[in-house]
Amino acid sequence: MARRQRFSEEPFGEAVERLMTETGITYRALADKTKLSAGYLNHLVHGNRPVPSDKVVATLAKALGVEPEHFREYRLRVITRKLEAMPDLIDRLYKRYGS
Repeated sequence: MARRQRFSEEPFGEAVERLMTETGITYRALADKTKLSAGYLNHLVHGNRPVPSDKVVATLAKALGVEPEHFREYRLRVITRKLEAMPDLIDRLYKRYGS
């Protein structure tokens, strides 16, 4: 089996689905491990629900054998929270990369 990437570049649902496939875990088994419903998990995978809270992402990550940071949306939230505390950096970044 190929070595798993530390950070996914896929959208959340696709990353969860890929990890489920790689680990051979079903919706029902993942639901049992996470105490989330199989239907809810299916909605997450297919993009019918927004990316869940950091707590739920961490629960899913643990059940799938990765760190929460594996998911792009989690990393984005961490960076956003850090940037919110640094308005000067936001301005510098915007000047450099803004449109």
